[in-house]
This record gives sequence, structure tokens and C-alpha cells, in this order.
Amino acid sequence: MSEASPAAPSPVTLETDRPGSKRPHVVVVGGGFGGVAAVRKLRRADVDITLIDRHTYNTFQPLLYQVATASLNPGDITWFLRAIRAKQDNVRFLKGVVTSIDHQNRTLALHGDVSVTYDYLVLANGVTTNFFGTPGAEEYAIPLYKRSQALQVRDRLFENLEEFAINGQGSDLRIVVVGGGATGVETAGAFAEFRNNDMPTTYPELDRERIHVTLLEMAPAVLGPFDEKLRDYAKKSLEKRDVDLRLNTAVKEVRPDGVLVEHDGHEEFLEAGIVVWATGVTAHPTVLDWDVPQGRGGRIEVDEHQQIKGLENEFAIGDISIGPDPLPQLAQPAIQGGKHVAKLIKADLKGRKARVKPFKYSDKGTMATIGKASAVAEITYMPKLKGFLAWIIWVALHIATLLGNRNRLATMINLGSKYLFSGSHNAIVGETPYVVAKHQMHITPAEKRSQARRILERRAAK
Repeated sequence: MSEASPAAPSPVTLETDRPGSKRPHVVVVGGGFGGVAAVRKLRRADVDITLIDRHTYNTFQPLLYQVATASLNPGDITWFLRAIRAKQDNVRFLKGVVTSIDHQNRTLALHGDVSVTYDYLVLANGVTTNFFGTPGAEEYAIPLYKRSQALQVRDRLFENLEEFAINGQGSDLRIVVVGGGATGVETAGAFAEFRNNDMPTTYPELDRERIHVTLLEMAPAVLGPFDEKLRDYAKKSLEKRDVDLRLNTAVKEVRPDGVLVEHDGHEEFLEAGIVVWATGVTAHPTVLDWDVPQGRGGRIEVDEHQQIKGLENEFAIGDISIGPDPLPQLAQPAIQGGKHVAKLIKADLKGRKARVKPFKYSDKGTMATIGKASAVAEITYMPKLKGFLAWIIWVALHIATLLGNRNRLATMINLGSKYLFSGSHNAIVGETPYVVAKHQMHITPAEKRSQARRILERRAAK
């Protein structure tokens, strides 16, 4: 008689922090700007909160490019999400990825057969890179949206430089940045300053003129949302740093060794050691399985209260949401949206939900930096700024917005050593592979063994 097959294990349903608690359970998916803002705003609310994220840390994305260009440690801009309990005991953290949502039974399914029930749901999971179907882009370009990607760019940079130092004589090295928005401009400017200011000291064997930083933008100007005068200033500031700025230029294909571009109907292949993709975002593919209404870019459609259309007590905030009046995909709309949803939940608990006014975004402005003492800023109720003053405001605001005093202090020290002390050329680096000289690449195994034997003999003779 054959044995019966073992039954499949049942999913594990996680309870809230307080066993037996009858308090409403708020589940927040995503530990970014919006998610953390919503959780903190519910600190004194009579609810239990579960914060879910695929990572155990919050990443301060506006400074990822500083990690990619070896100016900041990844730990400077990441914050342990479980540390949120230090000042808030009605929240607990759960590492996981939401695979599906059962809206009728108010249950989330996570990878690993874990399920979480909720009374209120806040989706603040952000978005991911959009490659716009460009052939080869997803395989060979590196986005700047996650900590691991910033580290990949940084390590690839030094791998290329070490290779170039031995085998690069007589050839050129190019770094390509795709996208002329804030991330692209800041990244290209940082690469150019590293080449101009640090490499003459740290890589004296390299010819600076043979190392190119190319910024590609489809539009006729960089920093499209900014005022025309600020766009012109940014363009001149990039060119002053010898960034090879190519406007009205489309990327047709990304290859392992560079990019194929098109300008005025003419195609050109740019050989490159690094291609950084800093343009466009879209919803994570997994959102398709969540049974929520999706609009442009796969973003979740919400009403004037950030409530998901057709779903009671379920909300979406930040980059993943799109409402009647689309908001810029910046930190402030996410933070303000998170606070509004928390306010709405607290009002609903008291039967006062109808009294809450629709969400209205308060535009505090936007800014971007090109490099040391060079930035542009459009700040509400202030004149348009550029140059040193805009840069000082940019530095101060980004340090202040970081989560955790240790992160603020570390970032202040590292950025200070980079920008204030001209004699410092230290870079925050990782591991790079050994470099093999090109003339050694075709040596046979027998020749390699013979070389090794001769080296050992010489060492023994000493």
C-alpha cells in the first residue's frame, strides 16, 4: 500500500505585535519617505502597525550618486528600519515582498507562504527603473535606484580605472550617463569633478584628456522642469567641468562595450566602460498581481484622499500613486501624502473621516547640484537661486532630511572632507579584480607554469 503524499504546508498568518489585541491593524508596505512618514504620524494612534519592506533598511535615494562616485559610504545613506521602534512601540517591522492582495478578506500574501491581515493598508512601495524597451539597456546599463546598484557603479568605475592604468595607454575610457534630469546631471557632474580634481593625484599615469564623461539627453535641455535660466546655468556648469553634453540625442541600443545613439538622424556608437541609466521609472511588475487600478507608468490610481479607487481603507502614496492631479515624483509629495493618510486613518477611528479635507500638495520647490559650489534651486516664496547659495541650501537640506543623527553626522563629515579640504583625495572604494596585462593574455598554461617556477626559484635564491 503506497503512502499518501504529504499535504502542502499551510501559509503562516502573522499576528500583530500585541497578541489578542483588538486594535485596528495598519499595514504599511514600503519603508521609503512616504511609508516612514505615515508610520511616524500614527505614533500616538490607537492602532498596531506592521511596516513591510523587501529590505531591512531605508535608502536615501537623492544621495545614491554620491555612493556611486565614491564620496559616501552606503551606510551613510541607509537607515535600519527596525530602529523605528526606538521611539514608537506600536510598530513592528517585517521583511518581505508582497506577491498578491486579497482585498475582500483584507489579506496580503508575501513570498515564503506568509500572509498578513489588515484593517487599513498603505501602499508606499515606490517604483523601479524604466528602460523604455531599449535593446540591451536592462542587461548592460546600471540604474541608480538601489544601494546595490550604486555600489556596482562605484566598483565598476575603479575596475575600469585600474584596468586603464595598465592597459589603457593609447586608448580612451568613457563613462556614459543616460538622462538629463536631476540624477543624471548630479551623477555626470560628480564623475567629472572626480576626473578633474582627484585623478591627477591618485592616477597620475592616466591622461585626463582621454577619460570622457558623456551625458545623453533626448530633450533639447537638461533639468527640464526647471526655469529656463536655471537650465542654461546647469548646461554651462556641466560644460565648464568638461562634461561631453549631448542633447537631442536618443539611445538606440546599449551593448556590453557602449551605446548606440542617434542625433539628427545620424547614428554613432560610443564605446564605454560604464553606462549609468538615470532616466525614467515605472511600477514594479509585481503590482500587476495586486488587483489594483493602474494608470500611466503602472502607477496605482487614487482619489483626492490618496485612497485607491474602489477600495475602502486602502491607500497608495508617493511615486507608486497617481491621482487626479499628478504630482512630481519627489520626496515631499510622498512625505506629505503619508502624513495625510495617517491623519485620515486617525480621523476614521474617531468617526470623523468626513471632516478631513482632500489632500493638497504643498510644493516646497526642487533643486539639483552640478558639483562643488554649483547648484540650482526653485524654492517656494524665494527667488530662483543658482551657484554657491543654492549649493549650500542643497547640502544643508539633504543632510537634514536624512534619517538618524549618525547618518547626518557621517554624511556631513564625508561631504565636508570632499568639498572643504582640497588636499584630500581619499575615495571610498571596494574590491576590484586583478588586472592582467594585455601582452600576458595569450600565454599558454605551460608558459604560465614556467613563469611561476622561475619566480619561485628566484625567491628561493634570495
